[in-house]
Amino acid sequence: MFLEDFRRTIESSAERLRSITEEQSETGRAEGKWSPKEIVGHLIDSAANNHQRFVRGQFSENMVFPGYDQNQWNEVQQYARESWPLLVELWRLYNLHLLHVMSCADREKLKRSHGEHSLNKIAWELVGEKEPATLEYVMRDYVEHLKHHLSQIFGDSV
Repeated sequence: MFLEDFRRTIESSAERLRSITEEQSETGRAEGKWSPKEIVGHLIDSAANNHQRFVRGQFSENMVFPGYDQNQWNEVQQYARESWPLLVELWRLYNLHLLHVMSCADREKLKRSHGEHSLNKIAWELVGEKEPATLEYVMRDYVEHLKHHLSQIFGDSV
């Protein structure tokens, strides 16, 4: 099931992230690209934004959620200057909590189709403006986005 895969991804990736040194975490893959610290910071921001979507999506009549400027969030919080072990542990614990939120979600609410949404603007894999969307899609999209960025750090698929 997708939730068990998410749990394994969190734990195995946290272990791999812990093996990266502070110095390695500060080096971007290429000029102008985020470092592992900045990528994990972005994933923490993604967790924070999606957390409220996962909760609100269970009691709202629509799925119109605000987006955020990922570069501004990363710059303002100065993830490049944060402690690597702290970032890794925050990322791990936040995602374990999101896993809990996902696993507690009412199945009917997860499958409920919403015609009014903002997933044509904020999802990682966009949903057409006229296409219906579900909360389950938002959750699965979050996990796929997370895996994409972890693959950028590790240089292989997660």
